[in-house]
Amino acid sequence: MVNQKYLDKAEVLIEALPYIQRFNRKIVVVKYGGSAMVDSELKKNVIEDVVLLKLVGFKPIIVHGGGKEISRWVEKVGMEPHFVNGLRVTDAETMEMAEMVLNKVNKELVSLVQSLGVKAVGVSGKDGGMLQVEKKLSGGEDIGFVGQIQKVSPKLLEDLLEKDFLPIICPIGMDEHFQTYNINADDAACAIASAMNAEKLAFLTDIEGVYRDSSDPESLISELHVHEAHDLIAQGNVGGGMIPKLNNCIQAIHEGVNRVHILDGRIPHSLLLEIFTNKGIGTAILREDEERYYHENN
Repeated sequence: MVNQKYLDKAEVLIEALPYIQRFNRKIVVVKYGGSAMVDSELKKNVIEDVVLLKLVGFKPIIVHGGGKEISRWVEKVGMEPHFVNGLRVTDAETMEMAEMVLNKVNKELVSLVQSLGVKAVGVSGKDGGMLQVEKKLSGGEDIGFVGQIQKVSPKLLEDLLEKDFLPIICPIGMDEHFQTYNINADDAACAIASAMNAEKLAFLTDIEGVYRDSSDPESLISELHVHEAHDLIAQGNVGGGMIPKLNNCIQAIHEGVNRVHILDGRIPHSLLLEIFTNKGIGTAILREDEERYYHENN
């Protein structure tokens, strides 16, 4: 008699098969941030997930943040942070520190991916003029070298994917005068996914997903069409921190991405569970013409 746990494993693989077929050779952008970047075990899990996506035929691209690591280094060297409207002001010194830290994080991720047998290349948005920005203001106030993306030039990423590399991108860009700016990593992931016509964009966060009622943990929404996401924001049903993330999801859908996923990166292998299982574990935002749960009735 075959042990039930082996049968269960086979069942999981069979459930994953339609998704592997559907997304073969499709681009998936993973925005990597939050606790999953700080905890070494979670970091290993995320990179294993992305490597598996690559090895089963997907074309993953990682866009990573590094805010917590930047804050740690700013504090470590005794720099005094300044805030405007709750946002850290990125002066010239902080910008220099941010670029150094983000490049350090970037190459650590490259090493992790390559240790698992996949070729990776780490770049910033400055490389190949990928992310072209202008200065971003907060409520009309100057917050320093923080950039708003104006244009994405995807040629470098297309070439890397063509040559079978896994691109890992840190969110630094330049303006028309070649001045360096820090970019919100969610904004960068959204813009890159749109420019690359990605099939999927996944945000790894420190929340389980979108709730119909933020005070009720049982009200997690598995799938939302774009108009429903609009309604949740308009009705005030989502918390302040979720609003910009949902707006990024909506924008990405409007710009051609088929599905956007909000996942809890603190759950081991949340990326695989969301992409390869019928219901998933986070929240997926869909185009209006996209069906819910593709294989629910299979």
